[in-house]
Amino acid sequence: MKTLSLKLDDNIFNETEVVLTKVKKSRNRYINEAVDYYNRINKRTLISRKLIKESKLVRKESLTVLSEFENLNDEN
Repeated sequence: MKTLSLKLDDNIFNETEVVLTKVKKSRNRYINEAVDYYNRINKRTLISRKLIKESKLVRKESLTVLSEFENLNDEN
Protein backbone atom coordinates (compact mmCIF):
# COMPACT_ATOMS: atom_id res chain seq x y z
CA MET A 1 0.00 0.00 0.00
CA LYS A 2 1.24 3.50 -0.84
CA THR A 3 1.31 6.43 1.55
CA LEU A 4 -0.20 9.59 0.17
CA SER A 5 -0.25 13.15 1.40
CA LEU A 6 -3.53 14.77 0.49
CA LYS A 7 -4.76 18.33 0.71
CA LEU A 8 -8.52 18.75 0.73
CA ASP A 9 -10.52 21.94 0.59
CA ASP A 10 -11.89 22.72 4.04
CA ASN A 11 -15.50 22.30 2.98
CA ILE A 12 -14.82 18.90 1.39
CA PHE A 13 -12.95 17.75 4.48
CA ASN A 14 -15.71 18.90 6.83
CA GLU A 15 -18.43 17.29 4.76
CA THR A 16 -16.42 14.06 4.60
CA GLU A 17 -16.01 14.02 8.37
CA VAL A 18 -19.78 14.33 8.81
CA VAL A 19 -20.42 11.49 6.38
CA LEU A 20 -17.76 9.30 8.01
CA THR A 21 -19.47 9.46 11.36
CA LYS A 22 -22.69 8.27 9.74
CA VAL A 23 -21.28 5.47 7.59
CA LYS A 24 -18.85 4.30 10.27
CA LYS A 25 -15.84 3.88 8.00
CA SER A 26 -12.28 4.98 8.47
CA ARG A 27 -11.22 8.03 6.54
CA ASN A 28 -8.62 5.95 4.71
CA ARG A 29 -11.16 3.28 3.63
CA TYR A 30 -13.66 5.95 2.57
CA ILE A 31 -11.12 7.80 0.42
CA ASN A 32 -9.87 4.53 -1.13
CA GLU A 33 -13.42 3.58 -2.09
CA ALA A 34 -14.09 7.06 -3.45
CA VAL A 35 -10.98 7.04 -5.64
CA ASP A 36 -11.76 3.52 -6.86
CA TYR A 37 -15.30 4.58 -7.78
CA TYR A 38 -14.06 7.71 -9.55
CA ASN A 39 -11.47 5.65 -11.47
CA ARG A 40 -14.17 3.25 -12.69
CA ILE A 41 -16.36 6.14 -13.86
CA ASN A 42 -13.46 7.73 -15.73
CA LYS A 43 -12.44 4.43 -17.34
CA ARG A 44 -15.99 4.04 -18.66
CA THR A 45 -15.95 7.61 -19.95
CA LEU A 46 -12.63 7.02 -21.73
CA ILE A 47 -13.91 3.79 -23.30
CA SER A 48 -17.08 5.54 -24.42
CA ARG A 49 -15.13 8.37 -26.03
CA LYS A 50 -12.87 5.87 -27.78
CA LEU A 51 -15.86 3.92 -29.07
CA ILE A 52 -17.50 7.09 -30.40
CA LYS A 53 -14.27 8.17 -32.08
CA GLU A 54 -13.72 4.77 -33.69
CA SER A 55 -17.36 4.51 -34.74
CA LYS A 56 -17.05 7.83 -36.55
CA LEU A 57 -13.97 6.54 -38.36
CA VAL A 58 -15.82 3.53 -39.80
CA ARG A 59 -19.28 5.08 -40.22
CA LYS A 60 -19.01 5.70 -43.95
CA GLU A 61 -17.66 2.21 -44.65
CA SER A 62 -20.35 0.64 -42.45
CA LEU A 63 -23.06 2.41 -44.43
CA THR A 64 -21.53 1.19 -47.68
CA VAL A 65 -21.49 -2.42 -46.43
CA LEU A 66 -25.06 -2.10 -45.18
CA SER A 67 -26.16 -0.78 -48.57
CA GLU A 68 -24.46 -3.71 -50.30
CA PHE A 69 -26.26 -6.18 -48.05
CA GLU A 70 -29.57 -4.50 -48.76
CA ASN A 71 -28.88 -4.74 -52.49
CA LEU A 72 -28.16 -8.47 -52.09
CA ASN A 73 -31.54 -8.94 -50.40
CA ASP A 74 -33.27 -7.02 -53.19
CA GLU A 75 -31.65 -9.22 -55.86
CA ASN A 76 -32.95 -12.43 -54.26
